[in-house]
Amino acid sequence: MYPESGVTTVAESAVSISNYSVPDEDLPAFTDLEFEHINELHLDHPGANDPEYRKRRDYIASLAKNFRETGVITDVEYTPREQRVWRYVAEELEELQQKYASPFYLRAKRDLGITTDRIPQLTEMNRRLKELTGFRLAPIEGLVETRGFLSWLSYRTMLCTQYIRHHSQPAYTPEPDIVHEAIGHIPMFTNPNFADFSQFIGHGARIANDRQLEELGRLYWFTVEFGLVEHEGGIKAYGAGLLSSFGEIEHAFSDKVERRPFLLEEVINHEYTYSDMQPVLYVVPSYAELKEVTRKYIESF
Repeated sequence: MYPESGVTTVAESAVSISNYSVPDEDLPAFTDLEFEHINELHLDHPGANDPEYRKRRDYIASLAKNFRETGVITDVEYTPREQRVWRYVAEELEELQQKYASPFYLRAKRDLGITTDRIPQLTEMNRRLKELTGFRLAPIEGLVETRGFLSWLSYRTMLCTQYIRHHSQPAYTPEPDIVHEAIGHIPMFTNPNFADFSQFIGHGARIANDRQLEELGRLYWFTVEFGLVEHEGGIKAYGAGLLSSFGEIEHAFSDKVERRPFLLEEVINHEYTYSDMQPVLYVVPSYAELKEVTRKYIESF
C-alpha cells in the first residue's frame, strides 16, 4: 500500500525510461525524506497506547535512519513475540496463497527463502533481488507521501518498513509493515517484466503533473496492490494488498467482486476508497502486457 503522508522529492537524474540498469553510484542520496513519526500514530492504531510497542518502533526506525546516513542495511533482531506474530500471519496466508496466488509469486517466495518460520531480513532479500532483476530494498522509518514513494521505483528501489504489526491484532495493520512488504510486495520484484513495469511507474511519478500523479496512484493501486492476472484459463492474485491479507484475498475471489479485464484508461480514472474492500478488481493478461501498456502511457507524459 503506498503511503499518503509527509512531503519529499527525489532528485532528478539522467536515468531514462529504457535504462533498466541503475548502478549504486547513480542513486540519489536517501535524504530529505519525511515520515509519520511513531508519536503521531492515530488513536485507532492497535499499538497507539502501548508504550513498549512505540519504543520498539522507534528503535527499528533508528536502524532505518542509520541506513539513510550510511547506506548499510542493519538486520533487526526480532523478538520472540514478533516472530510469533509473523508465524501466525504467514501460516494463515500460506494456505490461501496456495489456492489463489499467481504461480510465479509462489515460486518467487520460495526462491527468496521467505518461509512461515521466521521474519526474513531485508539484507537477504535485497542481495537476491539485485542478482535477479537489479531491484533493491531500502529500509525506511515509516510512511512517505505518494510522489516520493513511487519515484524511488525509478531507481529500481523499493522503500520498505522493517517493523511488524501489533501483536493484539495480528490479522490487521493500518499501515505497511514487514508482513506486507515481504509477503506482499518483494517476491514480485523477481519477475523481470514486473520489475520493469514498477520502474516505469517510478519514472512517471518523477515527471507527472498532479493529475497524472493521481492516475499513477490508481494504476499502482489496481495492479501492484490489488492486481489479478490470467493463468491457464483462470485468474490468480499478484497484488500485495491481496497476498498479505486474509480478508482481502478471500474477498477478491468471492461473488462480491466484479473482476474486469484490464483497460488502462478505465483503471487510471477509477476512484477508490483505500479503507474499504474493493468491489471492482482488474485482471491483466500477463506481466509483459502490463509492462508494455504502462511504458506507452508514461512516454505520453
